[in-house]
Amino acid sequence: MNEQLLLVEDDDAIAGALRLHLEEAGYRLHREADGLKAMAVIDRQRWDMVLLDLMLPGANGWDVCRHLRARHPDVPVIMLSARSAEAHRVLGLELGADDYLAKPFSMLELVARVRALLRRIEQMRSAPAAAVAELRFGSFRLDTVRRELLNGTQLVPLTLREFDLLHFLLRHPGRAFDGGELLQRVWGAAFDGYEHTVNSHINRLRTKIEDDPRDPRRIVTVWGVGYRFEEPAA
Repeated sequence: MNEQLLLVEDDDAIAGALRLHLEEAGYRLHREADGLKAMAVIDRQRWDMVLLDLMLPGANGWDVCRHLRARHPDVPVIMLSARSAEAHRVLGLELGADDYLAKPFSMLELVARVRALLRRIEQMRSAPAAAVAELRFGSFRLDTVRRELLNGTQLVPLTLREFDLLHFLLRHPGRAFDGGELLQRVWGAAFDGYEHTVNSHINRLRTKIEDDPRDPRRIVTVWGVGYRFEEPAA
């Protein structure tokens, strides 16, 4: 196991416990206790995963997440925070976090979530090329082999979950899915999430593929059900 994880956490006790459990599980861990220093480390090296506290000196976790997403949109992020309020969870997901754990959390649960997320990435890398190598809608082209979204010739950055969610919806055009089913089909049955996770990712996708995200015509809301993808009329 060669995955390199970046831990951004200013609490020495929590950082020490995380190091003990993650290194025991076989991961290599680098820790930064300052948000600005974490940004500099992100600029110098690509990481397999970032574990990110929110309350940090230098720059907060939300700023670090924005910085990471601007440079490496597909690197998975698990946010760690003593702030368990729903608004903070939603904001973390809106900024591109793949998962969110409120302190205090079980170290074993954290390791399990790290392992599950990295396993999913490895499965995608080792999977045979999809039967449909690309999916098109409007001026967009979703390359399922390179895992890229292009608008004409311009690359549209997507996180791991954004890509998977868009890919799933594109493969089932016209069909409405509720949040629970999307969680199970895209995040996996083992993911211990909630439907705001889906809502946040839908909102972010809309900002990237809709002409007017406030009036979506591709990923539409089906009131009382959930969401569906449709190609708007010319």
